Amino acid sequence: MAKDRHQARWKRGRRIRNRIKHVRKDRLRLSVFRSATNIYAQIIDDAKGETLVSASTLEKEIREGLKSSGNIEAAAAVGKALAGKAIQASIKQVVFDRGGYLYHGRVKALADAAREAGLEF
Repeated sequence: MAKDRHQARWKRGRRIRNRIKHVRKDRLRLSVFRSATNIYAQIIDDAKGETLVSASTLEKEIREGLKSSGNIEAAAAVGKALAGKAIQASIKQVVFDRGGYLYHGRVKALADAAREAGLEF
């Protein structure tokens, strides 16, 4: 059993990534990290070990139209921005890595916004 919630999230994330490796069929991975004040998302090519596209609430273009960077609206803005950058980089299909977080709230808002903007997962 995990000693604290951070270690428990880390263990859930490892389980999710292990499942993704076996199912994904050469798709890129959309990884999400959520802190108390910000949300970060990136599309990773695990075969090469590099980040291809990223977006977060720390970026000036995203931060300008937001009241807070730690809410659902901010997560949706990050999802739209990430999908726009991905489509420009000719990335259409990804597999969603929620990183041990529940698919709820900000994580769900980011995923829904990315789907609406054109990413498939």
